[in-house]
Amino acid sequence: MHHFRYVGQKLHCESVDLAAVAQLHGTPTYVYSAQTVTDNYRRLTASLAGLDVQLCYAMKANSSLAVLRLLANLGAAFDLVSGGELRRVLAAGGSAARSVFAGVGKTEAEIKFALETGVFGFHVESEPELARINHVAGQLGRKAPIAIRINPDVDAKTHAKITTGKSENKFGIPLKAAAAAYDAAAKYPHLSIQGVQMHIGSQLTSAAPFIEAVEKIGPFVEQLKKTYGISYFSVGGGIGIVYQDALASGDAAWWNARPASDRPLTSEAYGAALTPLLAPLGLKILLEPGRFLVGNAGVLLSRVEYLKRGSGKNFLVLDAAMNDLVRPAMYEAHHELVPLLRDTSRPALKADLVGPICESGDCFAKDRTLQTVGEGELVAFMSAGAYGYTMASRYNTRPMPAEVLVAGSRFELVNARENFDAMLAGERIPGFLKT
Repeated sequence: MHHFRYVGQKLHCESVDLAAVAQLHGTPTYVYSAQTVTDNYRRLTASLAGLDVQLCYAMKANSSLAVLRLLANLGAAFDLVSGGELRRVLAAGGSAARSVFAGVGKTEAEIKFALETGVFGFHVESEPELARINHVAGQLGRKAPIAIRINPDVDAKTHAKITTGKSENKFGIPLKAAAAAYDAAAKYPHLSIQGVQMHIGSQLTSAAPFIEAVEKIGPFVEQLKKTYGISYFSVGGGIGIVYQDALASGDAAWWNARPASDRPLTSEAYGAALTPLLAPLGLKILLEPGRFLVGNAGVLLSRVEYLKRGSGKNFLVLDAAMNDLVRPAMYEAHHELVPLLRDTSRPALKADLVGPICESGDCFAKDRTLQTVGEGELVAFMSAGAYGYTMASRYNTRPMPAEVLVAGSRFELVNARENFDAMLAGERIPGFLKT
């Protein structure tokens, strides 16, 4: 559930009228609900009561300093995949000592920085990476804490571009080769084996793939505990959110009206499925959720530029574009579009939802039916808090959008819209072209 709903005819985030945000800060603008993030975090941790859980937020989903600080204040650690993300954690006041460094292509410079800041552990993706981490740790006279990522070859039944646990994916070491990889790691003098890790994909809407993966890896985890005395098992992240009917899903009645077999995966269902499998291991359990904590906590505000009526096809042209929200173009992802001012007396409009970028791929949806809206009116893309701003670009020399955080009746600009001078600040015309 979330805290976006109509109050009368006006769409609100918590107690803030979103039209007031758009009026003050313009569009396109991302708006995040602090209470939704808080609720998601607390429900997920409560669902695993009885386990020693360390929640490491997968910050690639949304790396706004304001969001990171909110989660750090709640007690979250972080799952990061670059040196830049580690610097963001530190800038937000987060703990490196409780955070883990993942990713298949860690550079020597990134490894050195992570060791110097004292990260909780490196999640290692290959045997060559073991050698590199050992080498860098040796140069610093340290021992690097590591866990090897195991690829369990489990089909998460999600989009092909976000599945990570199949044998053909680039991530991790196959389960059949894992024992040899740990034997190799044990021989390096500057590595300290601390745990084991897995992550099978993103936007999973059923507990079944999680259960299958834990049951498949569980015996090996027990073996590692006996052989190397590992202290933790990271089960990754991947719990999905609601994209279809996203606005309605903020109401408990929507959930209660659905039969159990058709109900999206909840924190409670996830915890009930995995706790009995994880508790007997007697290990610290690391979780690495990203989208689940922030996805339904954000919307992207946009303004209608034109309603272009064609022969047999209408186009609703928005000021937001694929550079602001690339998920529909990249993943064929669904994002519900709703008006900020609801008027049920208006006729329905069927149109393609498109942006102003000079590319046919700049399309959010085809033949979408919604309330008729016209030039200058405001709309919101729901469930846009994850992989929205973090994947945005400057394509067509369009500035990065603004970001706003809402808490109750207060809202504050946490990232100003980029201006043209900032876009060009790092560029130079070489001297040999000036003559």
